[in-house]
Amino acid sequence: MNTIAFFNNKGGVGKSTLVYHVAWTLADLGVDVVVADLDPQANLTSMFLEEERLAKLWPDDDHVDTVLGAVGPILRGLGDVRQPHVEEISDAIGLVVGDLGLSRIEDRLSQDWHRCLDQDEAAFRMLTAFYRMMLMAAEARGTEIVLIDVGPNLGAIKRAALLGTDHVVMPLAPDLFSLQGLRNLGPALRDWREGWAERRQKAPRDLDLPTGAMAPAGYVVLQHNVRLDRPMRANAKWMARIPSEYRGSVLDEPSADVVKVDKDPHCLAQLKHYRSLMPMAIEARKPIFHLKPADGALGSRGAAARKCGEDFRQLTRAIADKAGIRLP
Repeated sequence: MNTIAFFNNKGGVGKSTLVYHVAWTLADLGVDVVVADLDPQANLTSMFLEEERLAKLWPDDDHVDTVLGAVGPILRGLGDVRQPHVEEISDAIGLVVGDLGLSRIEDRLSQDWHRCLDQDEAAFRMLTAFYRMMLMAAEARGTEIVLIDVGPNLGAIKRAALLGTDHVVMPLAPDLFSLQGLRNLGPALRDWREGWAERRQKAPRDLDLPTGAMAPAGYVVLQHNVRLDRPMRANAKWMARIPSEYRGSVLDEPSADVVKVDKDPHCLAQLKHYRSLMPMAIEARKPIFHLKPADGALGSRGAAARKCGEDFRQLTRAIADKAGIRLP
């Protein structure tokens, strides 16, 4: 299983939109993928599913068909991870449904992180629950690729989710907040990686354990305003600082003599803000590059939708290359 998380400490940069479109791009390339929504806000789930379907998946009682339902037996002390329900989005996309109730287990995951140092088996089962759930979902679909959406904070839920992550893609906006997010994220990933390596030595031998690699795969600059294919002046100064900040904060490398974003090998893509196409895609319940004239993608909008498809194909191939995934 190859797991790829999309994460930045700064919210509002279009992270869930990115995961959504990368999943559809893989599907269009004929690659089967599981998408796991581990963000307690469940924005990605709401992008994939109609409200009527969500109402059935989120009834008033137990949400057995969501990510929270899959880890429910551990929370109640009644067993281990339940075989997760994988919602069929298309022939090539399966969704592990998110749940707003996921935020309720933050304290439990925080306590279990410390209990693992005492070789507490129940704590290890809880901390690895997301990873083992994703492994079960991937095996059930017969796929090796899992895309993971997580929330923007650095809490215990994110740590548990990222323990099962092989590669981390970092969406950024060209602003001070995203740069500060990198300053927070880089040290956090290193601390979690080192902390898990220590705890992994104390884990039960019969438990499937993630490696906790969390290897940075690169960054994507999203929603930057452009004019004549150049960033607006207000964003240009922040764009210029991204390569050095990424190297220093995330890779813990010297950042002298850093190249510009468009020449940086760590930059996976620079994606424009697709403006009116995004609400159109949300209403049509499809990715931007699937919009048709009947959806309102006429003239220049149709051309922009097609260009969006080209952009995401390039991005998806760049991510796959970093993750060692062979695509058709």
